[in-house]
Amino acid sequence: MTTDCLTMTVQRRHEALAERLEVARAMHPDSAEPREGRARIDPFLASASQHLHAVDEVMIPAARRRVSGGKELVHDYLGSARDLEVVLAHLKAHEYGSVYERRFEWEQVWDDVDTALVDQREHELAVAAEIARVVEELELTELADRLERRESAAPTRPHPYTPHTGILGMMGRRVMATADAFWDVAENRMVPEPERPPRPKPGLISQYFLADPRFEPGPDPAAAAEPEPEPEEGAGR
Repeated sequence: MTTDCLTMTVQRRHEALAERLEVARAMHPDSAEPREGRARIDPFLASASQHLHAVDEVMIPAARRRVSGGKELVHDYLGSARDLEVVLAHLKAHEYGSVYERRFEWEQVWDDVDTALVDQREHELAVAAEIARVVEELELTELADRLERRESAAPTRPHPYTPHTGILGMMGRRVMATADAFWDVAENRMVPEPERPPRPKPGLISQYFLADPRFEPGPDPAAAAEPEPEPEEGAGR
């Protein structure tokens, strides 16, 4: 099992996405109670979209700059991520009753989402693993922290046809995050706060550079010292 915090963060984030997908897939929206279905679908859509946008902003630039052959690695990842964004966009359209989507059954939509999510996860883990090969533990911790922070401010909808990288990608995410927040309120969407997975304890190197040494608690001297028994009444007489 991996011990680098960036890969562990990616793994735990995808475990949470898989759980939300399972909850959403178990509930087929009913035309009489559309909000009941959206209460399960919206959290998955929002959290998946925010995670994808955060990866674009945090992990992709690091891979492109630091990894040998990073350009090809990023190209492969972005193709997989766009495929997932496309099916997420179809899922949202299906959820809200798009006329175009009526020819697709729910089961087919969910199968497409599941397949695309698994493929994107494998590509994302490959990016994380390559980054972990070339950067130090402290920088991995910083990347994992930034990934989590950026999710909370990222767009809550998929945008497969907007720029994903560079200055245009960064500006596009800022604009889309504002627009998505407005429409989330207008449509009364249920957007969850990103989950914060537990983090592994920092290693010795991180503790040194952060000036935050952590020592294992030793035995309590007060507890270890046994008080001398008091003499019984009448003893020694």
